[in-house]
Amino acid sequence: MSTSAVNTDIRLVVLDMAGTTVADDGLVERAFQAASDALGVEAGSPEHQRMLEHVRATMGESKISVFRHLFGAEERAQQANVAFEAAYHDLVDAGHCEALPGAAEAIAELRAQGRKVVLTTGFSRSTQDQILKALGWQEIADLTLCPADAGRGRPYPDLALTALLRTETDSVRQMAVAGDTGYDMLTGVRAGAAVVAGVLTGAHDAERLRADGATHVLASIAELPAVLAQ
Repeated sequence: MSTSAVNTDIRLVVLDMAGTTVADDGLVERAFQAASDALGVEAGSPEHQRMLEHVRATMGESKISVFRHLFGAEERAQQANVAFEAAYHDLVDAGHCEALPGAAEAIAELRAQGRKVVLTTGFSRSTQDQILKALGWQEIADLTLCPADAGRGRPYPDLALTALLRTETDSVRQMAVAGDTGYDMLTGVRAGAAVVAGVLTGAHDAERLRADGATHVLASIAELPAVLAQ
C-alpha cells in the first residue's frame, strides 16, 4: 500500500464495479468472444488476438468506445456492442456474478463514515442495472452512473465529475476515486481527486496503476475505509 498522505475531508468516494467491487472472472473476455463471433472474426486468428489484447489494455473504458476502435464503422460497433451485452447478460443470469470479498462491507463502512458512495461502470445502463439486481445492490450506494449518464466514459473525468455534481460535493479535493484499471486512475487524476486508489483485484497490475496516477495501491477495496479513516 502507498504511504501517501490522505485528505481527511473526503466526502465522496467514486468506485468502479467490475474488477473493483464486483468479480470479473473473465466475463468481459467471454462476452467479447461473442461480440467478435457476431462480427465474423475467427477465434484464435491474429486479428482476434490483436483485438483481445486491446480489450485487455483498455479494461475500464466505455465498451462502445472500445468497439468503435476495433470495428470502425458505427453500425459494426453497435452490432458488436449488442452481442457483447447479450452475452454478458446471459452470463449474469447464469449466476456468474458475485461481489468481491469485503466489497459490500467496505461500501457500508464508507457510508457509515459519513461519505457518499457512487458506483460507476464502463458498461451500459442496462448491463449495470442487471449486475446490481443480481447482487441485490440496488440500494447499496448513493448513486450509480454509466457513461451515458455522464457524457463520456473513462479515461475522461466525466463520470467522477458527474458524481461530484449530482451528490453536491463542494470540491474535487473532497473526492476519492478507486478502481482496478489504469483508465480508472486517469479518470481520478483528470477529475482532480485527492485520492486515486488502485486495487489489485482486477485487470491491471501495480506498475500500470502507478504509471497512470494512483496515489495508493491496495490489495482490495476492503482496505479503502481504513485508508480514508487514517
